[in-house]
Amino acid sequence: MKRLLIVYHTQGGHTGAMAEAVLRGARRAAETETVMLRAGDATLKNLLDCQGLIIGTPENFGTMAGMVKDFFDRTYYPAEGKTVGLPYALFVSAGNDGTGAVTQIDRIAAGYGWKRVAEPHIARNEVNAADIAACEELGEAMASGVALGIF
Repeated sequence: MKRLLIVYHTQGGHTGAMAEAVLRGARRAAETETVMLRAGDATLKNLLDCQGLIIGTPENFGTMAGMVKDFFDRTYYPAEGKTVGLPYALFVSAGNDGTGAVTQIDRIAAGYGWKRVAEPHIARNEVNAADIAACEELGEAMASGVALGIF
């Protein structure tokens, strides 16, 4: 069975609520095993064992959360050349516009050789019902795409 990995960080709960919505949506695609881990708990093995990745972060000081950066720091060199072509998507809980976090993650992902397969979902200020629905759709689309091998 193919595996989708959701890696996220949250402190205040907004990104956590978005991550839970992504997970709910992903689990609608029963053909894919979905694993969700906080960034500090995600390992190189988790990354190497997945066929799709969704990254969730709050926007902190105009960039990604430090724990998401820590995940990248711990896995980048050991994964070098082993995850090329991995499909990924993003969701961001932003107090500003969220583009700084997206830009930085996209730059790092390019170094891994990953390919972004969906537009990032950015929830600005409060997370609302439309954001939750969009996150569920993102999770379901990614899990279905991984299951079908379309990425």
